Amino acid sequence: MASHFQLLGKDATTAARRGRLATLHGDVETPVFMPVGTQGTVKAVTPVQLREIGAQIILGNTYHLNLRPGSELIRDLGGLHRFMGWDGPILTDSGGFQVFSLAKLRTIGDDGVSFQSHLDGAALFLGPGEVMGIQANLGSDIAMVLDECPPWPVDRDACALACARSLRWARRCREIAEGSGFLASGHHVFAIAQGSTYDDLRREAAEALSALDFSGYAVGGVSVGEPEAEMLKQVGATTPFLPADKPRYTMGLGTPPQILRMVALGVDMFDCVLPTRVARNGLAFTPQGPINLRNEKFRDDGRPLVEGLGNYTCRNFSRAYLRHLFAAGEMLGGTLLTIHNLHFFLDLMGQARNHVEAGDFGPWHQGWIRRYEGSD
Repeated sequence: MASHFQLLGKDATTAARRGRLATLHGDVETPVFMPVGTQGTVKAVTPVQLREIGAQIILGNTYHLNLRPGSELIRDLGGLHRFMGWDGPILTDSGGFQVFSLAKLRTIGDDGVSFQSHLDGAALFLGPGEVMGIQANLGSDIAMVLDECPPWPVDRDACALACARSLRWARRCREIAEGSGFLASGHHVFAIAQGSTYDDLRREAAEALSALDFSGYAVGGVSVGEPEAEMLKQVGATTPFLPADKPRYTMGLGTPPQILRMVALGVDMFDCVLPTRVARNGLAFTPQGPINLRNEKFRDDGRPLVEGLGNYTCRNFSRAYLRHLFAAGEMLGGTLLTIHNLHFFLDLMGQARNHVEAGDFGPWHQGWIRRYEGSD
């Protein structure tokens, strides 16, 4: 199953990679940032705008879309791509993160997870069969296995139990995907390696999942409250034991420097709600670090957010105008900042790909981070 991912280059001084992932809805050039569209929409922007800023692949969420509007309805209306008007690849999270984030509303058993809906309290159950069935209904290009994401901190015995349960669920998800023809028809299934802060458990999870020959592999259970140094340590403890000929995905993070540091650790794929969430609150990303456009100092600032960055926002609007929109409570402010912030992340990944190809990713990413963090 390795032919769907081509490794096109490696950096000489770091573990950074340049790759290409083939999916049913097009190729994805890696390293890649994936905008998050949990509810079947990337908040505040249209699919056309996503295409204009260079988005290659976006996310949906199994748990949320199955609650509302329902995966059968989406299937009957032609699948998630047609339903949301996006013709590019889609990766769907399995709902495993909701096992963590909705801890007060769920009970974990060996067969799966029983939830109370966060919307109306209705009972629902997600096991490997349900998760794979929902994602088949959605038509996901990349389906994630069901996993248990341990909290931080977590004691070793509880973490080991979660890892063992996640491995059983992953094995069952793969069997279902194979038996249903999901894999044979060109869809991909990615496994998720857990292990919290225990390096040996992470290695064991990565090696056991690698033996099952999934289409790709994710590092899960990071950015759940642990310090940044510990988060990066967890990623570095996992990626060396994942297959070199498969894409590697770190789920649900992070800031631009964190993403570049993880590219240097050999990660190929990223997603995070950060650029869209903070955009709706007036925060914009720049190469010199983030700026809060609600601040008075931008009231008469006629400059674009980033000089020379070719998105619609930077080409057409000043910092002063954007500040005005937020001061006036206008919805357009959130849209224009979302376009910019997503493009900033997408453009950064494009630069990373170019520098891996050029052979100078190591010094380039270190210099970029120093400038962003104000230590250059």
